[in-house]
Amino acid sequence: MKIAYFDCFGGLAGDMIVGAFLDAGLDLAALKPELQKLDIGEFSVSCKQTARGGITGTKFDVEVQGHDHHHRGLSQILEIISVAKLVGKTGDTASRIFKRLAAAEAKVHGCDIEEIHFHEVGAVDSIVDIVSAAVAIELLGIDRIACSPIPIGSGTVKCAHGIIPLPAPATVELLVNAQTFPALNPGEATTPTGAAVMTTLSESFATPPEMKIASIGYGAGLRDDENAPNLLRVIIGHDCEDGEADSVVELSANIDDCTGELLGAAMDKLLAAGALDVWITPGYTKKSRPTSVLSALCKPGDVEHMRQIIFVETTTFGIRQRSCGRVKLAREFARVETAFGRVRVKVGRLEGEIVTVSPEFADCKTAAESHGVNIQSVMDAAKSAWANGAF
Repeated sequence: MKIAYFDCFGGLAGDMIVGAFLDAGLDLAALKPELQKLDIGEFSVSCKQTARGGITGTKFDVEVQGHDHHHRGLSQILEIISVAKLVGKTGDTASRIFKRLAAAEAKVHGCDIEEIHFHEVGAVDSIVDIVSAAVAIELLGIDRIACSPIPIGSGTVKCAHGIIPLPAPATVELLVNAQTFPALNPGEATTPTGAAVMTTLSESFATPPEMKIASIGYGAGLRDDENAPNLLRVIIGHDCEDGEADSVVELSANIDDCTGELLGAAMDKLLAAGALDVWITPGYTKKSRPTSVLSALCKPGDVEHMRQIIFVETTTFGIRQRSCGRVKLAREFARVETAFGRVRVKVGRLEGEIVTVSPEFADCKTAAESHGVNIQSVMDAAKSAWANGAF
């Protein structure tokens, strides 16, 4: 499993996140076509090597042609992202970040989330920063994100609402439950965009997790500070050599007043959103009522999204949550030739040795239906083909 750890020793901002990913190996030429899908006017992106405090990093820049006077609302931004049809889960990741940011802004201004019209964060450069970070995660194949404690700045800054204290009110709201520390330099150490990205996606705010390091990148900010260089470091690696262990989160809720149809729909939505597994267990509650225990297994970075689905799609008032260590076989897929067509088989290895081979049920079901035979016949044929080396 691939993990990205962000070390925020010198600041945290949207452009610094993207710069760090570029410095760690993200190809700008692969990023640009995705950004061109966004209907937000004319803009261009570029990056360059620069130095902060004697350390070289990458500065990511967005140049807007003309003036962007749009004060876009959340629904407008979500529509722009949806229409863009971005690669993989990029659209979902970016949308989650904007929803969290809108919720923080709404609380600060005391209004409904749909009434929020972003100013600085609704501008082209901020939209590009957030979407670029989401694209980078997809293109680099990042499975987990972790982060160091986040620096808290000091002083004041001028924005669309006038002079406000630092850290900005929306930034502080976003950092609730995150670990922080006082920045060594005065000024804005963490921007709302940076805080939104990291608090949406990071599973922890602590020391680096155990991993085998593959690449390191530094994203440069605008300033050239004295006490700590205005840089953000990302360390990318694998949490185990053969991908045989990882960490997951199990969510569960006791539900005694929800129909089977609604529970089934909730299961479908959880799986469609990326849950690793979903199941329902029958039981009894404290009032001797028959109940259903809805459980979902997910990646740590998907916890907030999964909780939201369970709360919205079921009648539960509470969700239990626990972190689990998971040991799994290293796996690969192969295709075998059978009398019913090509079928995928999943091969499991333990310490390099094959210990199990399992035909993919969906492939077997499709082949069985098209040939008018039972599924077990196709599964047996696939196993036999594997054993005889019919690849």
